[in-house]
Amino acid sequence: MDNRLETDLPVLIAQAGPLNGERWLLQNVLIIGRDAACEIVVPDRQVSRFHARISTQKDGLLLEDLSSKNGTYCNGAVVAEPVYLNDGDLLQVALVQNFVYLSSDATMPMEEGRASHLGIRTGKLYLDGRSRRVWIGNTEVLPPLSVQQFRLLKALYDQEGKVVSRQDLVEATWGSEEARGVSEQAFDALVRRLRDRLGQIDKGNPYIITVRGHGLRLENPAET
Repeated sequence: MDNRLETDLPVLIAQAGPLNGERWLLQNVLIIGRDAACEIVVPDRQVSRFHARISTQKDGLLLEDLSSKNGTYCNGAVVAEPVYLNDGDLLQVALVQNFVYLSSDATMPMEEGRASHLGIRTGKLYLDGRSRRVWIGNTEVLPPLSVQQFRLLKALYDQEGKVVSRQDLVEATWGSEEARGVSEQAFDALVRRLRDRLGQIDKGNPYIITVRGHGLRLENPAET
């Protein structure tokens, strides 16, 4: 019998799809598919009857594609062979339903897909670090940001209004070990993609400001 608190268990949260906002604790085996017998039922014809499986192994949680017709993806890559999940991984089932995997259940359910009731909003952009969700006003950024985009934005959001050095942002995004191999071009490309994602919702505010010779700053305008 597993005596761990519920908040210690890994969790799968549905995003950007018909199951948006639902969540499942990962204790045993979860089958994702269209069939009613699955633990997670995605009601879409593009999803196979038994599409993917997440199982608990001694080395962690294993994601497998069950020979589905339209594929399973982890962080944008096709799952051709079973892969172990890492905290913050983004999963896609047939490009119909997105999920985010969290290594522990520290997330409260979102009400009506909006962030206005959560915490203290300091500006128009709101980021919930527990669920990896981002809003601009009452519009959620969907599909969800990539893991690296989210980490970069969170590093700026946590220091809102302050200039954060490029090196600190690289380490926050890729981790201290991988940061040494990240080129300036790779970092600039990530910043550009993140700006583009935010700009798709709000073209009137730049949000991420470059302070030449110093780093980046998050400018979060007041919500009107």
